[in-house]
Amino acid sequence: MALIVQKFGGTSVGSVERIQAVAQRVSKTVKAGNSLVVVVSAMGKTTDGLVKLANEISQNPNRREMDMLLSTGEQVTIALLSMALQEIGQPAISMTGAQVGIVTEAEHTRARILHIETNRLLRHIREGKVVVVAGFQGISSTGELEITTLGRGGSDTSAVALAAAIQADFCEIYTDVPGILTTDPRLVPEAQLMDAITCNEMLELASLGAKVLHPRSVEIARNYGVPLVVRSSWTDDPGTWVTSSKPQERSLINLEIARPVDAVEFDTNQAKVALLRVPDKPGVAAKLFGEIARQNVDVDLIIQSIHEGNSNDIAFTVTTPILKRAEAVAAAIAPALRNPSNPKSDEAEVMIEQDIAKVSIAGAGMIGRPGVAAKMFATLAEAGVNIQMISTSEVKVSCVVDAVDCDRAVAALSNAFEIAAKGETEETTTREQEVFPCPPPPAPCPVSSSPVRGVALDMNQARLAIRQVPDKAGMAAKLFGILAQHNISVDMIIQSQRCRIIDGVPKRDIAFTVPRMDGETAQRLLTQVAAELGWGEVVLDSAIAKVSIVGAGMVGQPGVAAKMFEALAQHQINIQMIATSEIKISCVVAQEQGVKALQVIHTAFELAGSEKFVVPV
Repeated sequence: MALIVQKFGGTSVGSVERIQAVAQRVSKTVKAGNSLVVVVSAMGKTTDGLVKLANEISQNPNRREMDMLLSTGEQVTIALLSMALQEIGQPAISMTGAQVGIVTEAEHTRARILHIETNRLLRHIREGKVVVVAGFQGISSTGELEITTLGRGGSDTSAVALAAAIQADFCEIYTDVPGILTTDPRLVPEAQLMDAITCNEMLELASLGAKVLHPRSVEIARNYGVPLVVRSSWTDDPGTWVTSSKPQERSLINLEIARPVDAVEFDTNQAKVALLRVPDKPGVAAKLFGEIARQNVDVDLIIQSIHEGNSNDIAFTVTTPILKRAEAVAAAIAPALRNPSNPKSDEAEVMIEQDIAKVSIAGAGMIGRPGVAAKMFATLAEAGVNIQMISTSEVKVSCVVDAVDCDRAVAALSNAFEIAAKGETEETTTREQEVFPCPPPPAPCPVSSSPVRGVALDMNQARLAIRQVPDKAGMAAKLFGILAQHNISVDMIIQSQRCRIIDGVPKRDIAFTVPRMDGETAQRLLTQVAAELGWGEVVLDSAIAKVSIVGAGMVGQPGVAAKMFEALAQHQINIQMIATSEIKISCVVAQEQGVKALQVIHTAFELAGSEKFVVPV
């Protein structure tokens, strides 16, 4: 017997017949001896229809009234599903987000969950009822109790938050695909079903365009240790388990706005190798990292900056003991990277830097919060620490700094993000075990040993390049602080390795990606302060795509990056930018080559299965 939360999306409840089918599935689960909470979305395209109606009335609908309107979609579904369950003899009760006790910020259309009052919910469960909950919505905690909605993916978020609040044994997400696939089956029909994936891997894939689970729901699952399984609404197949390690104990108060950073990490055993002025053409990164892999040199961070003329820079970090080997590889290959279109040009210059350290902040709560990275940069600036390299991930931001600054950087970041001392715990809420004596959830399938689990494509990004940014402490803090103030999230951040002295001031270029819809706004904001802050032109390019590989098994596998770069080179796909974390490698390519890049990388890592998946309409 288990306490389970099940979530059914709009496609799964898109008609009376499908609602009745869901009712049969729910009843079957209860008859097996389980207690059940069911979270549902609005039927089919109901939400789209409501948005269309609003836009016919107003070009700029009031956000409060939009919440009033959109929250009705889920209320229709919960009433119908509750009726369907009662019709087949299963006691059930429908509850809106407010009735079930989901308390949120007073932020219309994009509220985050603060806490969940579970008393009424648990009472109905004890009475043997299936509680059918409207996903995507809650009620504000302050002022005049306003209906709020959680934004895109809100029903996933509601389901996992409820599972965390009542300490459910697991949460099942029912959708229109059989589980989590190695990539988008609409682009690669041979995408393979995964048996299991870690929360960290899923966070990377979810934020890179895998639409099966919303990142906020995965963030909650990781933070509170909620086992997730993604399954098909149409079959009884086991689906995909999303697993996490035992989390730190944390309060269920301020559930979605609690401390975004869990840890400050550092590594002083690092050195940097940079190749300057390498040709900007397909195959260069493949040649370099292919040789690095053949020499069994394990690389940590990799960045490739934006091109300047017909060349760019590639830099990577290695552990100090293998620096000599890495330096020898770079020096040996540099002559071969001479630009053939200009035989008189200088060959790529190898630059070595020792006495550096990598300082990182980590935490699933960083997702979608642009102020976190900006706060890190501001904290380092206030401590007088200059940043040499930046690498970003959905769950980590890493900065390379001088080794002598490492202790000061770690102390400042620990203080700024209020990282608790080891052994200190927060107050937790515990479910009454005597009411629900449940065994552990089914054991997840073992995670594959393949170094790459999935490939993702994001076609909704734009790149901004800021030329000639002063190379001094505080510039990154000012730049990204401006964007954070306007709620613009930044993804990849690349700082060029080439440094120019202009009017006595050392300057570098910085490039980064933002959501395409924010590109022009970001360009305007940064151009307005360019003269004041001493940087040059702000260039916007919206015709880009970002393709990424993700996998926890990539750590300690030197050939993974080379394999990705080689697959792109073989198909004449030029890499414009590279950024990496421990479990992700991302490349920016031309927009028109994005889908092809996804397909060739998926093939290169042999992720295709024998079955072709068709996404239901």
